[in-house]
Amino acid sequence: MSEMENKMPNFLYEMLYNQYGKEITERIIQGYSQKRFTTLRINTLKTNANNIKEELSKFGINFKEVKWSEDALIIENVLEHEIKKLKIYEDGEIYLQSLSSMLPVLALNPKPKENILDMASAPGGKTTQMSAITQNQAFITACEKNKIRAERLKYNIEKQGAKGINILIQDARNLSDYFSFDKILLDAPCSGSGTIYLEDQKLEKTFTEELVERSKKIQITLLNKAINILKQGQEMLYSTCSILEDENENNLKTILKSKKVEIVPIDKQMFLEVPFLPTKIEGTITVCPTRLYEGFFMAKIRKK
Repeated sequence: MSEMENKMPNFLYEMLYNQYGKEITERIIQGYSQKRFTTLRINTLKTNANNIKEELSKFGINFKEVKWSEDALIIENVLEHEIKKLKIYEDGEIYLQSLSSMLPVLALNPKPKENILDMASAPGGKTTQMSAITQNQAFITACEKNKIRAERLKYNIEKQGAKGINILIQDARNLSDYFSFDKILLDAPCSGSGTIYLEDQKLEKTFTEELVERSKKIQITLLNKAINILKQGQEMLYSTCSILEDENENNLKTILKSKKVEIVPIDKQMFLEVPFLPTKIEGTITVCPTRLYEGFFMAKIRKK
């Protein structure tokens, strides 16, 4: 075993090896061993890309554009805490967000006037991204069960100038079946197997088999709830920051058995230069962890 493999929990190595084989597992471990670049999303509710680029250049901050979004930037020469000192951050003109976590909203493609549910909303990156894309014209219900996290969500929504958002402090698993939505974003709680950094000293303690098992149970309950409250013929987006099929494809196989839903293929051409991993269900996407991207899974689901 290599030095990097030694730093991984054994069960995780085995799961990845069984799912992806040796070559791809080594590529994933390579991604786990690299510190990620700081990335941000330009908040088009308050500013535009040119203003932000000018402001960054003024402070000698180097950035790189991203092919699949005019609103995403990769910061090349400073860390997150430096960005947080800038007025554009203070004023909510930018939002620090990983590139991978910007993808689900783009795949869901929210539209003005739609009634949208964000099932696990805090801290609000995707919620405010939906507001920005629809220019505050969508009706968004942002669900968060934890009161402290809900406060953070409220703070970020206000700071970003996002409007038309109703915050619901409730476990989304217990939402009333009388609700009915045009679109649902379920960025589900997960093990975080896509976001691992091998230099993290606490990894053995925090990343456990129990965590994966617990995550699976929550994900299935949330998926079933989402299907119940999604309008017929409408679409939802299921995502996790995990790259394990136990939390991704296997959950989908379970819900597909009901014959109530079908997979809507996500067009990979939307996301040029995103590093993909193979998936077990056609039309779904798994992002490989790298220096730029967290490992991430996405599936678009339509209620028949």
